[in-house]
Formats: sequence, structure tokens, C-alpha cells
Amino acid sequence: MKLIANIFNKLRPNFEKGGKLERLQPLFEATEAFMFVTPKRTKDGVHIRDHMDTKWLMSIVILAVFPCLLFGMYNVGYQYYLAADRLAEVGVLDCFLKGARYVLPIVIVSYAAGGVWEVLFAIVRKHEINEGFFVTGMLLPLILPPTIPLWQVAVGVSFGVVIGKEVFGGTGMNVFNPALVARAFLFFAYAPSMSGDKVWAVVPANAEALISGYSGATPLAYAAAQVSDPAVTGGITQAISNFGGGPTYSWLSMFLGRIPGSIGETSALLCLVGALILILTRVGSWRIMVGGLAGAAVMASGMKLLAGGAGSLLALPVHYHFVMGGFAFGLVFMATDPVSAAQTRMGKWIYGFGIGLMVIIIRVVNPAYPEGMMFSILFLNAFAPLIDYYVVQRHIARRRKRGKTA
Repeated sequence: MKLIANIFNKLRPNFEKGGKLERLQPLFEATEAFMFVTPKRTKDGVHIRDHMDTKWLMSIVILAVFPCLLFGMYNVGYQYYLAADRLAEVGVLDCFLKGARYVLPIVIVSYAAGGVWEVLFAIVRKHEINEGFFVTGMLLPLILPPTIPLWQVAVGVSFGVVIGKEVFGGTGMNVFNPALVARAFLFFAYAPSMSGDKVWAVVPANAEALISGYSGATPLAYAAAQVSDPAVTGGITQAISNFGGGPTYSWLSMFLGRIPGSIGETSALLCLVGALILILTRVGSWRIMVGGLAGAAVMASGMKLLAGGAGSLLALPVHYHFVMGGFAFGLVFMATDPVSAAQTRMGKWIYGFGIGLMVIIIRVVNPAYPEGMMFSILFLNAFAPLIDYYVVQRHIARRRKRGKTA
């Protein structure tokens, strides 16, 4: 490492002010900061420092989300061999390698396309390349279907980085979560690639001949399509079972994650592992996570009371909402984004609770779009500054009142 550090020290004058490669200084600094602690030191004033710099925070998020990525690769391959009726012939490694063949190109394109925009804006604005994109570039592929064309990934991440972040001033200034902005753009611009049974599982060309009526529909999509059938809705409390020759969607199977869905969203168990990592390292807010669970529980319980036992999506039990769709992934990795989320303690409770309420409302009231997590987080992103404002004003009013009575 000392040899590499010496190489960087020799090259540094070329990228500093007056050097031949001065305009590429942000790229040089980003490469150096990726491998070493930055040599820059604060010159003026008194400062308190700790180890929790931006690079450390981003590394923890990547570590927390990595289990979801690895399982997503396995699950994509698992769904492939399930459709081909070849699960008995293959093992875990075969499923993983098959899934990696589809997932890794999506991740690479996400980082490459977004990285180009990050470097371009850094050079034009003459500031450092922010590490925040390392998280955005990883989160976006995990909330996309494995069948999405790579060129759409490039377009989506470009929109998310430029419109969702850079137009606001870059990392730390954005109002909305850039990864969710990118997914929302793809959802509306290229709907056939982002919705429907075909996009949630990589299916061999001869799958329909092997398994009559195989479908890659997610449990939420299936439940929404059967809302008029009381028997099916009642069966959800036990299992969303054996439709189209596919797997049995019990609560346990959805908790573990071997179901069709976006690459990294299917396993609530691994999202829980990621949540523990973020909470123990104090990178993610447990208040937002618990608030989201509470909001969803309250709204889902109220909806179930309204159902009155009739065949309706209203009757979906609370604990099923927690493991279906992108609820767990969104609550752990998207809602807790420190930039676009509320900042005050009470504000985080309100923010998380609001997300939980909204996602259940969207899922139940609008069965044509049975997910809802993306829109609920983006909606509360817009209100996060207002929530913090009123929380702060309430504190100020309370302290003034206390001061007058003292």
C-alpha cells in the first residue's frame, strides 16, 4: 500500500491548481479517497471529528445491502430453473451463477452510467466527487426487475442522478431519494418493462411448454388480481397457494424470499439483517423503521375491520403486508436515507408513520398498483422538511412558554 501511496503523491501535482490535468482533479481525489484516508486537513477553527465520515457511512450501507444483493442473484437463478422444471438437477451454486449472469450487468451499467454523470458534474462545478452515488448505484438495481433492458437502466440512473440529485446541488441537497426517482421515471416511461407477470422472473423460452400456465406474478399482484374471490382472499391468511404451477406463497416463503419480485426486495429476512446492521452502527434511524411498521399496522388493521370478512384485499392480514412487495426493503434502505428523510427525532416518528399509512392505502385502495412503497416514500420525502419545521416550531413555542412561567 505504501508503494501505491507514493505513486499517488508523485501524481498529485499534475492534478492540483496549475497542473496539466487540473480539470481532472475531482476524479483523482475520488480515486485516492476510495483507497486511502484523504490527506486534507481543516486549517481554521476548532473542530470535533470522529470516524463517521461520508465514505464510512456509505460503506456501512453497502455492507448492509450486500446480503440482499447476493440472495437476489440466487433467487433470479432459482426462479429460472423453477420455470424450466430443472430444480431437481441443479444446486444453490448453479442458481447463484445463473442469477449473477443477469444481475451483475445491471449493477455494472448502473454504476457506469451514474458514475459518468457524477464525474461530469464534479468537473464542471469543480468540487469533489461525492461518495453518495456508491449507495444509489447499488440500491437502484435491487429495486428493478431482473428482465429490464440494460439501456433502460442507464437511462433511469441518469435521470435519477441528474434530475433527482444534481439539479438540487448534489449529495446532501436533494429533496427526493435519487434511486426512487430513477425507479419512478422508469415505471412511468417504460411501464411494460416494470410491471406485469413477465418482468418479475427470468423465464426460459420453453417454460410454458414445460409447465402449463407458469406465471411470474408477485404475491401482491396475485392477491390484487383475485380480490373478488372470497376463497382466495381467505386463503391468503394461510397461503397464496399453487397458482399457475408456481411455488406455494406461504408467509414463510415470502419472509425468506424465494418468490418472484425485484432483484433485492424479495427476502424480508435479509432486509431485517440489513436493518440490524444499520441500527447497530447508527447509520439508519430505528425510529423511522419502527414508525413505518406502526403506521402500516394501524392502517392495515383498520382496513381489515372495514373488510368485515368479505373477499377483498382489505382483508389482507397485517403481517402479510410486512413481507410482501418492497415494504421491508423500502423501509430499511430507502426511507432511512439521511438526506431526504426527516431530521428531528419526533419528525422521524411522524415521517416513518406516514410512510406506513400511505403504503397500505395505496395497496388496498388502488389494486391496479398493488405495491405503493415507492410512491409513499417519495410523497413523505416532499413533506419531510415541513414535518421538521413544525416539530422545531413546536419545541420553540414550548420553551418560550416555559421561559415565561419561570
